Amino acid sequence: MVSSEETVQVGGTEPSLSARYLHARSATLALCQHLHPEDFVVQSMPDVSPAKWHLAHVTWFFEHFILEPFAPGYRRFSDDFLYLFNSYYYSVGKMHRRADRGMLSRPPVDEILRYRAHVDEAMERLLTRNDDAEIRQRVVLGINHEQQHQELLLTDIKHVFSQNPMKPAVNPELPRPDAKDATRLEFLPGPAGIREIGAAEGGFAFDNELPRHRVLVHEYRIGSREITNGEYLRFIRDRAYQRADLWLSDGWAAVSERGWNRPLYWNENCDAEFTLGGERELDMNAPVTHVSYYEADAFARWAGARLPTEQEWELAASNEHIGGNLAGAGYWQPVAAARGNRQFFGDNWEWTSSAYGPYPGFRPLPGSLGEYNGKFMCNQMTVRGGSCVTADEHIRPSYRSFFYPDARWQFLGIRLAQDGTG
Repeated sequence: MVSSEETVQVGGTEPSLSARYLHARSATLALCQHLHPEDFVVQSMPDVSPAKWHLAHVTWFFEHFILEPFAPGYRRFSDDFLYLFNSYYYSVGKMHRRADRGMLSRPPVDEILRYRAHVDEAMERLLTRNDDAEIRQRVVLGINHEQQHQELLLTDIKHVFSQNPMKPAVNPELPRPDAKDATRLEFLPGPAGIREIGAAEGGFAFDNELPRHRVLVHEYRIGSREITNGEYLRFIRDRAYQRADLWLSDGWAAVSERGWNRPLYWNENCDAEFTLGGERELDMNAPVTHVSYYEADAFARWAGARLPTEQEWELAASNEHIGGNLAGAGYWQPVAAARGNRQFFGDNWEWTSSAYGPYPGFRPLPGSLGEYNGKFMCNQMTVRGGSCVTADEHIRPSYRSFFYPDARWQFLGIRLAQDGTG
């Protein structure tokens, strides 16, 4: 389901769909304001896409799924782009190999920007003249798709910059949060029994959040905040990375084969970490970030707890204020929780113990758009809550994302849970 009633709050009003479209498009370019042309091309590992590719792919999405079928007389910007900037829509056609996106020195960045302008002009004309429900639904999906790539653009360019010995800042103007102590970690009872989860009617939802359905949740308690750097450092100092008994088999293999002994982006002394603002002193009260599912699971076992299921997480988060350290806060890095903020939204995507799969009665979107989520429902773990680089208006309690259990380059953190009521 994609609802045409989804809105983005801009300046305290509910703008037109055209204004929402332009707001999302300009927000993407704003993320790149400190990048140089050379920065847009680099691909530091197969999971990372060059910034230039992100700018083009989200534009390809609007061109292929909206302009070509619904804008009579629209002329495709380049036939080559249909192949170069398709991602995984096999029903659309072939695509350039993902791991080789960094080999594309051409088209240059300025041509990609002309491509974006070409599509934006055509989209404005279409949205001014047409109020078709199917067009509106696809545009709303496209806006949310672009917001997903805004987050990916930042996490990907962070990995790129981290490979540079100079440790440059992606954005040297990022503020540093005021120092504050972490709030006391408590385990609080969560809603149990027969409950409903999934997206409610009204508002936008991806198809993987549907349908809303009943679940049986046994009594549990959930952590009042995310796990901090200081708490994770104690895990490291207890030689947890050398203790096979704490790890899942695949996790122990990853630790052994890849030489993991600390979170991604921490320095060897475990007193500094690389951020989008450059290398900075490690804040012991801020949430630990860039840890895999395997590391999160091992930490939970070490702490005498477990990771929450996604059902437990959603029910616990459903009565929380949707806000926090999201992209709009401007830090682009997890920060210590303020009193009263349980950190369900923002800071980190939180690993759950739930495999990513379909809800009962799940139906993917029709046609090629059905490739968006459903075909990835295998061998991945569900994460919840958004991160410090998630667009503020993009998050909700029912939002599900997913990563392979060894993923670390995203802002991924830990919340603990326990069985029973204590």
